[in-house]
Amino acid sequence: MFAAVNEEALFDLEVRLLLEALFQRYHHDFRDYAMASVRRRVRQAMQRLDCQRVSDLQHRILHEPDAFAQALPFFTVQVSEMFRDPAYFMALREHVVPVLRTYPSLKLWVAGCSHGEEVWSLAILLAEEGLLERTLIYATDINPQALRAAENATYETRRITGFSRNYQAAGGTGSLADYYSSAYGRAVFDRRLRKHVVFADHSLATDAVFSEVHMVSCRNVLIYFNAGLQDRAIGLFREALVHRGFLGLGSRESLRFGANADAFEPLVPAQKLFRKRT
Repeated sequence: MFAAVNEEALFDLEVRLLLEALFQRYHHDFRDYAMASVRRRVRQAMQRLDCQRVSDLQHRILHEPDAFAQALPFFTVQVSEMFRDPAYFMALREHVVPVLRTYPSLKLWVAGCSHGEEVWSLAILLAEEGLLERTLIYATDINPQALRAAENATYETRRITGFSRNYQAAGGTGSLADYYSSAYGRAVFDRRLRKHVVFADHSLATDAVFSEVHMVSCRNVLIYFNAGLQDRAIGLFREALVHRGFLGLGSRESLRFGANADAFEPLVPAQKLFRKRT
């Protein structure tokens, strides 16, 4: 038992050294990610790159940029779907859109946009509510591969059935097919949506606020951060949001007990929608 504990402690030490090396070499900061999640991802990366020890993985990542590119997706969360948690998008239609209508122009920030499913969901929702033409959506992530995939707005057609089901449950006013064309097993979303989106590399761990926005949607990202990094991210959102701006989080995320908890008031608690206090 004692040896097993030592092995686990040694593994964690090697993981922390790996994360420090990633930060120093590539300026990607995973040092304040939740350790339980990091352990799992490191093991997956080791398996993918055929490394027996964490030190082997570190050596390859530091000396082989291609190995880093292969490992990076294991450190970032790239699992999503369009109109994920439909009740969240319905709440946006009912409680947020009426306020957004009062602004002559709008800026939204999707932080941790992954492969773009939420970005295009929001763009479609805003188009149906007559707001997209005066809206700019900032879509950010730390993974350049994910950003490229998000900007391409192309998904396997086998996923469209699920997307369409979510769209209808989220209050869609037409058919999701109105927004994409399909061929050869791929669905490509309309370029008319794309002209309202700016994709950019941005790290919630190291970067600063880049624009004032009316809403931030950062869903299912904070659950992978430790408490300190969660506070930093929420602090960025607080700074970026306009007076009485909106914040949307994931179903398992909360502002309770955080350093910025008093900066927001619940708007639709069940859907983790908040509004910045005066």
